[in-house]
Amino acid sequence: MHSETACLKSAPIPINDKYSLTFCAGGSPGRAYAGAEQLLRNGASALVSFGIAGALDTALMPGRIVLAEGVIDGTGQQFQTDEAWRRRLMESSTPHVEFTCGTIATMEKAAATPSEKATLFGRTGALAVDMESSGVASAAARHNVPFIAIRAIADPASRRLPKSALKGLAPDGTTRPLAVLLELALRPWELSGLMQLGRDTSTALASLRRVAALGF
Repeated sequence: MHSETACLKSAPIPINDKYSLTFCAGGSPGRAYAGAEQLLRNGASALVSFGIAGALDTALMPGRIVLAEGVIDGTGQQFQTDEAWRRRLMESSTPHVEFTCGTIATMEKAAATPSEKATLFGRTGALAVDMESSGVASAAARHNVPFIAIRAIADPASRRLPKSALKGLAPDGTTRPLAVLLELALRPWELSGLMQLGRDTSTALASLRRVAALGF
């Protein structure tokens, strides 16, 4: 999302610097792969999957940062992250930026219910789930460039995602508030859940800004 990309403005090399290249995949591993390929053509020498995620491990609360040791896609294929790069980030952690290391799963569709998240956790052992990281990992593996994935938890494993929230993301990473409002008009009981998700997403984005400030 564009809100995730905006967090990179906290980085020592800001987002608009000539050495920084970004791409918003809009919740699609296929678009993430295409975007990563584009970044590499434009001169990127390493790839980071950076954004929010849903928790699969019930111990992870909103704002917790997962630094992936590996990424698993919907077919079960696994990709490893760069160990030396990951170690450097761990060494740079502070009391305000603490990493939880483990596997991240990437799915084509959102894991929206507690039962879906529990099933995915049992099948993969992944701590969190997103919709982009495996696409970036696949491009990195193809071109043999370093890759890491950093994800901040925006919704816990025990919570159901409001269906109205799933309408809110466009393919280019922008938000579609009108689509959310139209869906909410059909499902007004989701308002409190939508507001809670908004608060938790803000917590996750604040964590991402702190990570970006460490530098990569």
